[in-house]
Amino acid sequence: MAFTLRQIQYFVAVAEQGSVTRAAQNLSISQSSITEALKELENDLGVVLFERHPRGLSITHNGHQFLRHATKILATVSDARTSFSGQENIPSGTLNIGVTSLVAGYVLSDLLARYRRACPGVEVSAIEDNGSYLEHLLIGGELDVAVMVISNLRDRMALQAEILETSPYRLWLPMGHPLVSADIISIADIAREPLIMLTVDEIEENTGKLLTALGARPHVAFRTRSVEAVRSLVATGAGVALLPDLVYRPWSLEGDRIESRDVSGALPVVQVGMVWRKGSSLPQAARDFVAIAENMRSGRSR
Repeated sequence: MAFTLRQIQYFVAVAEQGSVTRAAQNLSISQSSITEALKELENDLGVVLFERHPRGLSITHNGHQFLRHATKILATVSDARTSFSGQENIPSGTLNIGVTSLVAGYVLSDLLARYRRACPGVEVSAIEDNGSYLEHLLIGGELDVAVMVISNLRDRMALQAEILETSPYRLWLPMGHPLVSADIISIADIAREPLIMLTVDEIEENTGKLLTALGARPHVAFRTRSVEAVRSLVATGAGVALLPDLVYRPWSLEGDRIESRDVSGALPVVQVGMVWRKGSSLPQAARDFVAIAENMRSGRSR
């Protein structure tokens, strides 16, 4: 039996919400309907899409791969339906978005997929740059809205910010590392390890400040602007990484497993949010984008 569009919709909903319960609430259907659909989909594909555990489920490496195809399928179906509907009912216009590099692939991609399904007639233009330059573009009216790290927002007098997600820092480790089985991991434990440092947004600054404040001098084995490079280096045992949970994925591109553990002590958090110029009248396309982002946030919080 070939998988159905409904099974794909249920799969995407669970992947986006991270929970069968929340997906069922959003879709107004029973949890058993979603569970059965996921089981049939996995049987048809011949792969496991989610790992089940007592606290819920987490998407697998194969699940991540299929999610990319699934979202494209739903977007194509939405475009096909739209092509036969009355053009007067289709939102139109332009939307100029800015995004910082850390969140480009972890928040914006999902958000844009939802927006495109809801507003296929809007022409979207996006630019990726550092936070200070995006603030400059927002204040100058060259961007409608930005999705960015707002923990270190500079010009709060001129800009309006709304939090989408708050992500704590966690320790990334290769499989078999001694700290994987430790009951408690301290900053002192991390300071003794070679560190893979991500140098985007305020990540490097936050990590350095944290270790310095606690009297630990990190041994930085590698600096990179690529999250995928961090994943590969950690997975192969080149070092450990201290990064926000937002960008954690359990697999490297090579298919090697990466473990994630809590660290004792007061670690910083990364806040990701939407930012726009205070006092500006957002165009309808931007207001729709903000509304979809708010719905996505409320879905995660339930």
